[in-house]
Amino acid sequence: MTGSTLNKIKAGIIGGAGYTGGEMLRILINHPNVDIAFVHSNSNTGNYIYEVHTDLFGDTDLKFTGKLSHDIDVLFLCVGHGDAKKFLEANEIPDNIKIIDLSQDFRLSKNAKFNNKNFVYGLPELNREQIKTAQNIANPGCFATCLQLGLLPLAAKGLLNNEVHVAATTGSTGAGQSLAPTSHFTWRNDNLSVYKAFNHQHLNEIGQSLNQLQASFSQAINFIPYRGDFTRGIIASIYTDSDLSAEEALKLYQDYYEGHPFTHVTNRNIDLKQIVNTNKCFLQVTKHEGKLLIISILDNLLKGASGHAVQNMNLLFGLDERAGLRLKAAAF
Repeated sequence: MTGSTLNKIKAGIIGGAGYTGGEMLRILINHPNVDIAFVHSNSNTGNYIYEVHTDLFGDTDLKFTGKLSHDIDVLFLCVGHGDAKKFLEANEIPDNIKIIDLSQDFRLSKNAKFNNKNFVYGLPELNREQIKTAQNIANPGCFATCLQLGLLPLAAKGLLNNEVHVAATTGSTGAGQSLAPTSHFTWRNDNLSVYKAFNHQHLNEIGQSLNQLQASFSQAINFIPYRGDFTRGIIASIYTDSDLSAEEALKLYQDYYEGHPFTHVTNRNIDLKQIVNTNKCFLQVTKHEGKLLIISILDNLLKGASGHAVQNMNLLFGLDERAGLRLKAAAF
């Protein structure tokens, strides 16, 4: 598919009023190869998009709709977990329309086939060639992407032979827009807390991907997630026992991600402001006596969700993987 006006990809968005829907709109409005056909929202039907996503005032006069159109090439499901499956049960989507689902409903191989639709797990750094020929994509979770990118090079060489320890902190947007006791400003501000220790739902897809590369991996991933006192981003500290030297580990990671435009490896200190508002993941790889330490950082709404979904769309339609995703970090 070319980038000419006549051949632009026509995209529909379900759940356009939430955080991931808003990020999807920000990217696609400026994507050189995409026209937004409709933005669906049951709660905001008839409202201008900029009345909900106020930063888009002046960028679009689109309104939310409660109706679906099949005159599209790709459909993004920016809905909550469990709601994507319900949507597809209630709405028959023609097979010629590619679906990119941002929920967790179809990420595990046991759930990847639904009715007559098959979903490919959409992690380009793992499944790029399968994504290019897929019809439907299950977009990875935010923590899952962050942790997998920190571990895939080891699994690819069969070097994950010990327990993995992870402490990771996510911004408040990771909790979605719906109010909850732990998402109110007065609770979240100047605060830090652990949740879902050792049993976070993203561990299942992480384990699935690692076993895809290293079938023998059966060690524990000891994952402690934190709620952070900031809006966007994830920072994960990952460590495991390793016989690799610092130089060997750094080269292993650099070689694995060579040719992947959004994942970058260094042994220098990294920080969240380098990747917030971008589709990048930065990995800092260092050795500390017998421990290999990988720091992984990404924006939970972009490389962790909507940017990642657009990256998958680019691959599905034969575009430059970076199209529409050359985004500038906040930096300071």
